[in-house]
Amino acid sequence: MRYLDDPAALAFAGVIRQSLHCNRRPLIRGLGEADFRSMLDEYFSADGASGVPDNDSGPTFTHEGVQEIHAVDGFEAFDEFDDLVALLLDHRATDDDGERWLACAIATAAMGENHLWQDMGLPNRAVLSALMRAHFPTLAALNVNDMKWKKFFYRQLCERAGVLICKSPHCADCCDFRLCFGPEDVAL
Repeated sequence: MRYLDDPAALAFAGVIRQSLHCNRRPLIRGLGEADFRSMLDEYFSADGASGVPDNDSGPTFTHEGVQEIHAVDGFEAFDEFDDLVALLLDHRATDDDGERWLACAIATAAMGENHLWQDMGLPNRAVLSALMRAHFPTLAALNVNDMKWKKFFYRQLCERAGVLICKSPHCADCCDFRLCFGPEDVAL
């Protein structure tokens, strides 16, 4: 079992917990059953004992229970999920399964309504930024002014598509500067 202070383990547990809480299925979009089970085994198994933390002091969900819930696919959304996964994969540090799973978890959380670190169930934005630097370093390096991650992702996607969404060509001159770069210590 990975240590729960591992940002990737925290991210997987948080996205699963948020999906369960919001009744979203699958729990992590883009992961088939085999990948989902492999992720659970990799990050949440120790000598046959397994579980995804429900909260800091509460019960855990078993592999079997979480996997059964994950299997229900009710997602019919038309959104940027696949584009965001592709963006993350283009910038991953290694070509291993863990980073592909993490890209899907981040993209799943990015479809939520709060700040990304909140939708991932992470303790703060600093943990998310550390996760991005470790697993998607070239993308994290592009966020030179520490733009909020969801806004940054969408700006990157729009630039890829050749779509201008910003009100100003330079962030420092934009009237929405505080919306993109302001503090994230409260829920939206």
